[in-house]
Amino acid sequence: MFLMKKIIKHYLFFIIAAIASIIIFILNAELGRRAFETTVYSLQEMLIVIPPIFVLLGLLDVWVPKETMVKFMGENSGIKGIILAIIAGSVAAGPLYGAFPVSAVFLKKGASLRNVFIFIGAWSTTKIPMFLFEYPGLGPRFAVTRLLVDIPGIIIIGFVLAACMKERDRKLINEKIMESTEK
Repeated sequence: MFLMKKIIKHYLFFIIAAIASIIIFILNAELGRRAFETTVYSLQEMLIVIPPIFVLLGLLDVWVPKETMVKFMGENSGIKGIILAIIAGSVAAGPLYGAFPVSAVFLKKGASLRNVFIFIGAWSTTKIPMFLFEYPGLGPRFAVTRLLVDIPGIIIIGFVLAACMKERDRKLINEKIMESTEK
């Protein structure tokens, strides 16, 4: 009985979503079919993106010593940590949900929250392929201006978010990171 409650609690959102999808399908078969197709498409995309990210995370976890990560992206890394976070986020491939497991490994290895926030911001807005698409499509003036606005904005947001974090929240994040990476 305890195991069943634990499973239901763990998968509650999925169970509710599945029930809602069945109800939608019963009420409107076409809408239900499109919702199912969208779900299948999203799962296929995740199955293509997530495995390579986890392989790279495993390599990062094994190959990069904690001392190196602290030196280059830790609390006292200064401008080099910020630049490295922006570069790492900008060259990363895949959708934004791929940034979160990478961020967890960065934090586990000693990167500062500020640099992780900057990394996530860069991943979401300064990707090189996006710039290469914008440059010919929207013009060099637009593409360069967007980068010149986004990069300082990302840095400011990283600093503000890190400054707003309470110590208990930082500890909770670190506990969750250690807990999730030990599994």
